[in-house]
Amino acid sequence: MLEKVITGSSMEDINTFKTYLSSCFHMKDLRVLKYFLCIEVAQSPSGMYLCQRKYILDIVAETGLLGTKLVSHPMEQNHHLDLSKSDAFSDPTRYHRLVGYLIYLSVTR
Repeated sequence: MLEKVITGSSMEDINTFKTYLSSCFHMKDLRVLKYFLCIEVAQSPSGMYLCQRKYILDIVAETGLLGTKLVSHPMEQNHHLDLSKSDAFSDPTRYHRLVGYLIYLSVTR
């Protein structure tokens, strides 16, 4: 099943186009667009508002950072770093998935 978004400034043109598509293909009208490709959509008479808040919250929840507190510095001040022989990441797949999420987020902003 392929989902397509039809939008325009004229409801008459949109309805004509949807009627034409319905005559060529079997399709189901999902009505007003609310969420598409991880982007929330809100519509008003003045235009459309696009937001990725839900997508970002899903990423934060998946990484286990949902209940964390904000800090003024990314790490402790004067923290001593030493060399370690252990793997940098216990689960590289999880890290790769997070990087993919962040790339998608930056590309669609």
